[in-house]
Amino acid sequence: MSISHTSKHFDAELERLRKRVLEMGGLVEQQIRNSVEALRTHDAKLAAQVIADEERVNRMEREIDEECVQLLARRAPAALDLRCVLMAYKVITDLERVGDEAKKIASMAERLQLSEHRSPGFPEIAIIAELVTDMLRRALDALARAESSDIPEVIRSDLEVNERFHAILRALLTYMIEDPRTISASIDTLWIAKALERIGDHAKNISEYAIYMIKGEDVRHASLEELERAAKS
Repeated sequence: MSISHTSKHFDAELERLRKRVLEMGGLVEQQIRNSVEALRTHDAKLAAQVIADEERVNRMEREIDEECVQLLARRAPAALDLRCVLMAYKVITDLERVGDEAKKIASMAERLQLSEHRSPGFPEIAIIAELVTDMLRRALDALARAESSDIPEVIRSDLEVNERFHAILRALLTYMIEDPRTISASIDTLWIAKALERIGDHAKNISEYAIYMIKGEDVRHASLEELERAAKS
């Protein structure tokens, strides 16, 4: 998103927009980590912090949204400049939704007593959480560096997240059928896994916006092969 213009003021405005989007991204990335850690350790204080941070995320979305509107109205950007502003506008929506999912996990952490050793499917949660957090980090890094080479890895990770989610679903169904006493914990674990799977979807969206910004190609709904070609072109 770093671009040079004859207008130094416009340069400064675009740089501010870039920094604000990345700041919001860093906050929601930390929300994911904290919500899963609160779930694992039963840390109510950490869960409460994630929930409190959601208001900050919402406020940042509103503020960056307004900055995008003002840039479009005052600067009437075109070509790459326009793509940068539109990308920011889209990314913050996905980031806000990531924050919502992290808040859901933190809310469950406040009231649940799931355990790595006693709760069916729970150990897999940490693996999926690490995958989706890394996806979000890579997608934001692509935006920060205006570099698309890592984006196909984000898409591959999303495929792995989906496979792991469906594997958890199958395993939990088996647990519930074999031992009805696991039903409550299994359903709770499934909701958490679903929240993480959605975070992966949002990270994938952000990586696709990055390609649009950098390459000018709309790769939504494209195959992995088509996306790889766009990323390397």
